[in-house]
Amino acid sequence: MSNTHTDTPAKQKTLFRGVCASSITPFHPDGTLALGRLKPHIDWLIAESVNAISPLGSSGEFAGMETDDRKRVLEASIEACAGRVPIVAGTHHVSTRLTIDLSKHAEKAGADALLIVPPYYRAPTPAQTMDHFRRIAEAVSIPVVLYHNIPLTGINLRTSHLSQLFREGAIQGVKMSNAEPDRICALLQETEGQLSVYAGIDSVAFEGLCHGAHGWISGIPSMVPAAAVKLYQAISVDGVPTTARLIWARLAPLMRLQFSAYHSGGDGAHWFSVMKAGLNMIGPEVGDPLPPVLPLPAEFHETLGALLRDLGYTVQTKR
Repeated sequence: MSNTHTDTPAKQKTLFRGVCASSITPFHPDGTLALGRLKPHIDWLIAESVNAISPLGSSGEFAGMETDDRKRVLEASIEACAGRVPIVAGTHHVSTRLTIDLSKHAEKAGADALLIVPPYYRAPTPAQTMDHFRRIAEAVSIPVVLYHNIPLTGINLRTSHLSQLFREGAIQGVKMSNAEPDRICALLQETEGQLSVYAGIDSVAFEGLCHGAHGWISGIPSMVPAAAVKLYQAISVDGVPTTARLIWARLAPLMRLQFSAYHSGGDGAHWFSVMKAGLNMIGPEVGDPLPPVLPLPAEFHETLGALLRDLGYTVQTKR
């Protein structure tokens, strides 16, 4: 495919601003879907004042699921949401064909936008990855948010690559899961704020929002959404940095616990084990992660509970 494609039709729907929760996928202990737990979870997220919900992102454990189950989860999520907030559907896969299949299904099911990480494991070149997104754009008419996640894909699209895809109409947003805040800043500057750029990992959320990011999609918005909304409001709406710093001072310890293993290369708590344990403590039961990710070790529970209480949540005993 040519890398000079320019005739992709403009996407009609606009992307959200604010805090987007990556909804979880509930499972039974045997690994089968527990869809009965999905609506209470989504109801809770919406009650926490999120601006959008993204099923089947990393927190939705899409990589451990078959395609048909992904479609079932998305349909159930859209039904549970019932149009109350936009749905940004995760439709990533290892091939362009399967990604397009999931993306077309999501559009037909009623998703408002798509969140798509570059093909994982196969490590296509940047040029090949760009063609992947062009082909997706040709197949759907709703906006595409490119999920920029180098550690889990091995693909590092540069600012120039991303801005070119935006100018061509192949993408309308980027979830920047990169530990360098300047990657958000550079992309916003290169596209003059026209490309929707979201802070995609909590360690850069404060700086990213200060640079003018359009929103935040990561662990904290998915586990303690109301607290994330307060930070977004202080920075992006009210413009009160002193208030924002006080809020971040209470959120940062939770971020450090959640990503302790991720940032250290193995030692500490797994981010998703923390998330599901936290949600089980303060919201409707969501169950445990799919193996090989295991429930949060007991040694971290007291610390996690204290951090959640400090953020104003009522912590429930283990059910």
